[in-house]
Amino acid sequence: MIKIEAFDPQYIGALFSISLATGHIGGDASHLYENSELMGLIYSAPYAALEPSLVQLALDETGPLGFVLGAVDTDAWENRLETEWWPLLRSVYADPGPVPQPEWTLDQRRVHMIHHPTPVPAEIKDRYPAHIHLNLMPHAQGVGIGSRLLDGWLEVIAAASPEGVHVGVNRQNSRALRFWAQQGFTELAPPLAQSARTVWMGRLLR
Repeated sequence: MIKIEAFDPQYIGALFSISLATGHIGGDASHLYENSELMGLIYSAPYAALEPSLVQLALDETGPLGFVLGAVDTDAWENRLETEWWPLLRSVYADPGPVPQPEWTLDQRRVHMIHHPTPVPAEIKDRYPAHIHLNLMPHAQGVGIGSRLLDGWLEVIAAASPEGVHVGVNRQNSRALRFWAQQGFTELAPPLAQSARTVWMGRLLR
């Protein structure tokens, strides 16, 4: 039986594990990284640390299968990361350089993101201020758990009444693109980002 529950700090390790297990076009990225924590440090752990009320887990008898998390005001969230999250990580991981280089490892590229995070395009944040991340272990995908996680998260943020919510999807992840389209998200095309690796998708909430 699959349960959707509020985040419990005892499962912080699962956020790291799931982030890595879904970090390569929705599949396992563990063979690509020397540092198994980088994906979680960027994409899931900051939410557990700074906004745990907006983190929910899908669990069965074996433990967490996936998570959903995000923020209702992306602009404020990016500012908060800059003051409360990135500085500590920058003191631990040395900046590999201001401009990504072709010969960099994936670890170096992720550390570059810590030192030089790219903000979500303003035209997306203005219309769709909330953002969401939803990750499921590969064996738990395609059986309706993602829809349950999304519905539960939207209920949690309803009181904040954001105008809309956006998600960034890897352009090569066709399964994720189909999922978000089925959930009422449409592809957005902000200037300067149309050829990027990330496909921005949004859904109006009011």
